[in-house]
Amino acid sequence: MEAEQRINMSHGDGGESAHRLLNGVILPALTGTESREPLGDAALLPFPSAGKLAVTTDSFVIKPLFFPGGDIGKLAVAGTVNDLAVSGAVPLYLTVSFILEEGLPVEHLRTICRSMAKEAAVSGIRVAAGDTKVVGKGDCDGLFINTTGIGVVEPGAELRPQLIEEGDAVVVTGTLGDHGIAVLTAREELGLMSEIPSDCATLFPMLKKAREVSADIRILRDPTRGGLATALAEICEDYRLTVELEEELLPVKPEVEGACELMGFDPLYLANEGKAVLILPARDVPAVLDALRYFPEGRNACLVGMVTGREKGQLLIRTPFGSTRRLYRLAGSMLPRIC
Repeated sequence: MEAEQRINMSHGDGGESAHRLLNGVILPALTGTESREPLGDAALLPFPSAGKLAVTTDSFVIKPLFFPGGDIGKLAVAGTVNDLAVSGAVPLYLTVSFILEEGLPVEHLRTICRSMAKEAAVSGIRVAAGDTKVVGKGDCDGLFINTTGIGVVEPGAELRPQLIEEGDAVVVTGTLGDHGIAVLTAREELGLMSEIPSDCATLFPMLKKAREVSADIRILRDPTRGGLATALAEICEDYRLTVELEEELLPVKPEVEGACELMGFDPLYLANEGKAVLILPARDVPAVLDALRYFPEGRNACLVGMVTGREKGQLLIRTPFGSTRRLYRLAGSMLPRIC
């Protein structure tokens, strides 16, 4: 039936159509099984008695829903888990709310839910609660997803950015700007013949390994909207640091660099959805790089700069010619709807 192939307004009325959508499409795709426990108005979940609670929430409105290297479902789970991971937390629970546009193919929703289940398995996070609403055609561009992630920062696992000191190293876990260019490519806005995949990925296993080899990683951040420059500029301002990047060390794929030259973008400000930036003691860099490079997501991890001072709160970049210039947070919007 057409009503079962595409989302219609009855799927949001809480009645029989909504029941069929939840039990016939969403839950089987998310859990991989037809069987489930009865659903109540709230999930009652066990939680560790020690440690600090970590909570993050995010909304995903990317266009298009499917892009090279992922889709909105994979992005929603990976993005939420990464926010927990860079906060030093072990991901535990995830809530998921869908806003569905009338006319969305049900098979698209099924595929997206399966992507979410697959990505959740990478970190072991459990989808614990959710909600579904339907809006009229043209009101939400296919599908929006809102998530809340809950994790625990175990005793002794807290990050300590207040201990950052002059001489500490700045490391990135891979090439910059992949996601931003991938989304533009998927929108066919660049006219490029080659497909540039997004770096969308869950980083928790990789960052967990890095923290196992270095207990002194000071701070972690995922440079999503606004890119690496914005993430580091915010760290510099928050903790009154001077960080100096080496332009020649920044990892950028040739095809991303070419697209940036074509469109006038700076890869330092393009979004990443599967990268992290770390500040750590210089002595720990070799061991941490080995740990990062063990994972596919970290095979291009490298040292890109260092902390050169305290009190000024500025991010600098040294050019190949030996001059330096200051980098600021992204002003305006380079790429709308990239996550």
